[in-house]
Amino acid sequence: MTVEAKSVLLDRIDKALDDVRPHLAVDGGNVELVGITEDMKAQIKWLGNCQNCSMSAMTLRAGLEQAVRGKVPEIMGVEAVN
Repeated sequence: MTVEAKSVLLDRIDKALDDVRPHLAVDGGNVELVGITEDMKAQIKWLGNCQNCSMSAMTLRAGLEQAVRGKVPEIMGVEAVN
């Protein structure tokens, strides 16, 4: 993947995450896009209250992953790095 293609893909993923961020902010949390793995998984970092939330795994699968894969179908999944 070229640097330009990766940059465009990261931007699309970040915009998809923007749909979920307001819901996270209600509980004092947020998410940061860290990168993309070679096997096309978006890597995120939990911020704020999301870092220690017992529901983060469910939010990752039911919220973030669906939002990202719905708008960026070439992404195969989302994983937290923290």
